[in-house]
Amino acid sequence: MSVCVNRGGHESRLRLASTPTLEQEICLAPECLGALAAWQARVGEILTVEGPDQTAYRVRLVVLTETEARCVPFERLRQTPESTLSIDIYQALPDKECFELVLQKLTELGVSRIVPMQTSHSLSLAEHDAGQKKSHRWPDILLRAARQCRRAMFPELHEIVPFEEALQMAGQAELALMLYEGEARWTLDEGVGNYKPNSVALMVGPEGGFSEAERDAAQSAGVLPVSLGPRILRTETAAIVAAAIVQNRVGDLR
Repeated sequence: MSVCVNRGGHESRLRLASTPTLEQEICLAPECLGALAAWQARVGEILTVEGPDQTAYRVRLVVLTETEARCVPFERLRQTPESTLSIDIYQALPDKECFELVLQKLTELGVSRIVPMQTSHSLSLAEHDAGQKKSHRWPDILLRAARQCRRAMFPELHEIVPFEEALQMAGQAELALMLYEGEARWTLDEGVGNYKPNSVALMVGPEGGFSEAERDAAQSAGVLPVSLGPRILRTETAAIVAAAIVQNRVGDLR
């Protein structure tokens, strides 16, 4: 079973204990102490938090102990940066710099979970880290991207999994799609259609795409192969474009 390696997702979500008044000190919810540790938060840092009614605020952290966290809200945001749509990306492991770009941009697009996977045409983790190990930097890249785009949580990052396990995980979403370079009956837009799911899984292949056997396995598992159009996109481009399209169709990117 795949393991989250960065304490991301809902475990990292920052919430207030009650509805705040701007410029007045208030407690963060007690369960946020673990989330603040995951954020590596320090006194004086500015964060995005959510109130009980899902309204988002920018706050300054003023007290942080082992038992208490207090902040001063200074701005109410018009819209929470956390989408009601859960998007999980299953990304065939690409080259070092490409995956770092994917992590950064998917965080900005509001993705909930990122699971690197090994497919028949992709790199293994050992090949990815050959020469200069960079995989240890992945959690920090997500964290910095989440801070930059003012999210109230950051995506779960999972350890690399084999294709078969990724397929099982993706199949748990309400809508699961595979970006397929070969002949596909449906486009990504058609695959989403008029459906309004709460969760979407997108499986993104490596340079060279998924094999026919992987496509067949996906279809048997209820994952729909879809096309991103007539041009062949690099794997990092495909992941970012697909997440943006889905967020636009059924999420909060308008």
